[in-house]
Formats: sequence, C-alpha cells, structure tokens
Amino acid sequence: MDIHGKPIVVTGGASGIGRAIAAYLAEAGAIVAVFDQNRQGLDETCRSINSAGGECLGYQVDITDYKAVQAAVAEFGKASQSVLYALVNNAGWDRAMPFIETTPEFWDQVIAINLKGPINVTHACLTAMVEQGQGRVISIASDAARVGSSGEAVYSAAKAGIIALMKTLAREHTRHGITFNSICPGPTDTPLLATFDEDGSGKLASALERAIPMRRLAQPSDFPALVGYFLSAEAAYVTGQTISVSGGLTMHG
Repeated sequence: MDIHGKPIVVTGGASGIGRAIAAYLAEAGAIVAVFDQNRQGLDETCRSINSAGGECLGYQVDITDYKAVQAAVAEFGKASQSVLYALVNNAGWDRAMPFIETTPEFWDQVIAINLKGPINVTHACLTAMVEQGQGRVISIASDAARVGSSGEAVYSAAKAGIIALMKTLAREHTRHGITFNSICPGPTDTPLLATFDEDGSGKLASALERAIPMRRLAQPSDFPALVGYFLSAEAAYVTGQTISVSGGLTMHG
C-alpha cells in the first residue's frame, strides 16, 4: 500500500473504528483529515497520530450539512496542497429500539447521519477525484444492511442504501479510475455498541460473543488492513464489492 503523502478523508474518526483507520493510514504516511462532530475525541485522535509522527488534521464538521462538508473538503485541499486521493465514509450512529416504538424524528436523524451524510461527503470529494482521473472511496456499512438486525430497522435500511450507493457509483465512475467498495462490520466493541447495553450488565456482549464462531466481538483494529487493501494498487481491479468482517457470524456466497 503506497499512500505516502496522499490526502485521505476519514469521517467519524474521533473514536472506535474510524480512529483506528485514521491511525493506520497516518502510520503508512498518508495525510489524514478526520471529520467529526466530537471536538474532544477529534483532538485526541489528531494529538495521538501527530505525536507518533503522523500527519492528521481535524475538522469539526456535521456531515449532514452539505455546505459545511464542502467547506471542510476545500480547507483540507488547501492545507494538504495536494489533490484528494481517498475517502473513508465511517461516521455512523444509531440507538436500538423496536421499529414500532420509533418516530419520524428518529428516522430522520438516523437517515441523515448514516445515509445522507456519506452521500454529502462522497459528492463533495468526488469532483477532485474525477478531475485527476483516480481515487478510492470506501464506506463502512454494516452487516445489519445485509442480514437485518433486530432493533435497528431504519439503521439497517440506511446502511443498505450506502452499499447500493457504492455499487452504483462504481458503475458510473470506472471510466474515471475511481473505485468504490463497502466494508460491513459485524458486532464491534465500540462506544456505539456500549450504548446498546443500557443496564451496563454486559449481557448483550456476552450473547453476541456466544453467537460469533470466533467467540469474540470485533475490535476496531480488525478493520484498517482491509481499508488498506482497497487503497492499494493490488485492489485496482476491485470495485463495487461488499465484504463482511464479522468473525464468521455472517457468511455470504
């Protein structure tokens, strides 16, 4: 993976999978821009990467706000003094509850963050990639999009939309030298998953671990290498694909 000096945007990099991906890419020499609303987490990610000798720029931005996204992408372009090479759509959010108990306001929030947000960032980044005739877009979707997930109906639908978006853009932009692929995490030990365990008993994590053939939750560190593969020259002929990282919980033919 030769990404030294290449500008890459990672959304949702203030914690969890996004932070792990940002650190991995910076260690490989990329100039990383982290987009996130969480100022404290954003600063922690950048401080950790920069103190380790990497290059990370943090932008506090709401990805559901298209104009704010455009401004952040433009600012990163000036700061990096290079044409954007790749985007990793990682930001996401949900709260588990039965669909019948949810409200239109909740649907709007879930769809705005998990579907409209990645659409905004992808659209804002794509022009530069088309102009240079190369680029990579990787979206962190979810196995909930592929097999469903009780208590996550709208989230599952939004993530399925991201997979469809990547496949469609892969068809539209092959001639521009840009690839689009999706990674679907299974249950992962992140701050988001912790919010699902409302009573703090750990019962949810234990139940998931029993269901996963590898008998453990995914860790944020299980994902960056696959991102690295999609960014590499070896993956130049791979586009429109969806790969699950779930410890065998889901297996797709």
